Amino acid sequence: VQAAPVFMDLDASLEKACDLIADAGREGAKLVVFPEAFLPAYPDWVWVVPGGNSGLLDELYAELVANAVAIPSEVTERLSKAARQAGMHVVMGLNERNQEASDASLYNTMLTIDASGRILGKHRKLVPTAGERTVWAQGDGSTLESYDTSLAKLGGLICWENYMPLARQAMYAWGTQILAAPTWDRGDLWVATLRHIGKEGGLYVIGCCQALHLRDIPDRLGFSELYSESVGWINTGGSCIVDPKGNVVAGPEHKKEEIVYAEIDPRLTRAAKRMLDVAGHYARPDVFRFEVNRSPNPMLRTTGLEGETGQVVLDAGRAKVEGIE
Repeated sequence: VQAAPVFMDLDASLEKACDLIADAGREGAKLVVFPEAFLPAYPDWVWVVPGGNSGLLDELYAELVANAVAIPSEVTERLSKAARQAGMHVVMGLNERNQEASDASLYNTMLTIDASGRILGKHRKLVPTAGERTVWAQGDGSTLESYDTSLAKLGGLICWENYMPLARQAMYAWGTQILAAPTWDRGDLWVATLRHIGKEGGLYVIGCCQALHLRDIPDRLGFSELYSESVGWINTGGSCIVDPKGNVVAGPEHKKEEIVYAEIDPRLTRAAKRMLDVAGHYARPDVFRFEVNRSPNPMLRTTGLEGETGQVVLDAGRAKVEGIE
């Protein structure tokens, strides 16, 4: 789905997302991917508001937190319902609030829901890029995952994570057949990157970006006037789908909101590995050693609290109570 959210309005953006899921379902789609940070917006002000303008930056951050998504929540329940009603898998890019700790820091998160409406998992972007680090914290390896689904093995990397060779290798080693690549990037070099990944990993790549125009940013937010007078399209989109041989089979689309469709045949991901399987016969584990640390690094870790009612252990925001009926 190449579309723009209702900028910094979570409820309206969620409603638009659910409508787009329904539209894709009526066309027979079984998997739909949304852009990076679709809910409620990609914080593009990090590239245009001067760092010394702390007043405006504080206001924008506070509003982004207020419109961010907790997982799970009523927002994810509505997304799950939309996925279930459409009978499709959904990959949604969103700003996630860290409800397991301070509830005031944000992650750039990719949420994956299956066709029954079950949340398969979430992935928090490992490394926000440059100015993005002023709004997003770093994720850890515990959310790096590829999921078995009724369609194929489905994984994903967010934007420039796709430039991280070892992050890609993890996806390949887990047998990923469809790689969701929600992004803010676009252009010839980005498409070339997606094509390289398709060929390198022998998988399908769904590159999905927002098509955002200057008119989509409300004047009330106080930064739209900082763009050049010549700016119309802040992001032209360029969403596309690549096959396991590195061929672009749909898109790229530019300067419009569009749902880009392609048919995917998982058998081609196996055929592509006859000649090149970088996590199989073309790997050299005797030469190269690869390890993924999937241990969580929670902000809050409290253990060993004893009481008359039993022991309470808090880990990463999840409570386990023993000895209490």
